[in-house]
Amino acid sequence: MRMIRWQLAGTFPDEPKFVLLIAPHTSNWDFVVAASAKVSLGINGTWIGKNSLFRWPLGRLMRYLGGIPVDRNSPHGVVRQIVDTFASREKMVFALTPEGTRRRVEHWRSGYWHVAHDARVPIVPVGLDYAMRIVFIGPALSTSESLEDDERRLRAFFAGVKPRWPENYVK
Repeated sequence: MRMIRWQLAGTFPDEPKFVLLIAPHTSNWDFVVAASAKVSLGINGTWIGKNSLFRWPLGRLMRYLGGIPVDRNSPHGVVRQIVDTFASREKMVFALTPEGTRRRVEHWRSGYWHVAHDARVPIVPVGLDYAMRIVFIGPALSTSESLEDDERRLRAFFAGVKPRWPENYVK
């Protein structure tokens, strides 16, 4: 983290399993910052990304960093696969971005919530603040029965976080 001149603020919960929700996601640099934090903290996390990221020349590196390729044209069953993976492991950190892309989106994808809810694991929000160059680790959130209520609470955490490209992020 010192090499890229970023800092960490907050700590992860003392939980063996959780979903790591990283936002805002507006730049390719978000991956570099998040991967640096992952290495600095010694996290053995898993994440999903579009399958084109896993081709040569980056494919081996992406898999080494915990990546799992997903065909975004046929994403059916991914939530169930991740939930089943949570059930089969003693420890697991699963990271993803709620936007699912760097482009501006009006609505978050809900897969993160369904994974956490169905696997009965908390969601830990992580904000990438480019103005302060800080990776903020928020408190763990146990899901309720309402996606909308939980998303409102998560968006409140991310409200003050400054993305790399603010025009690509809807608060």
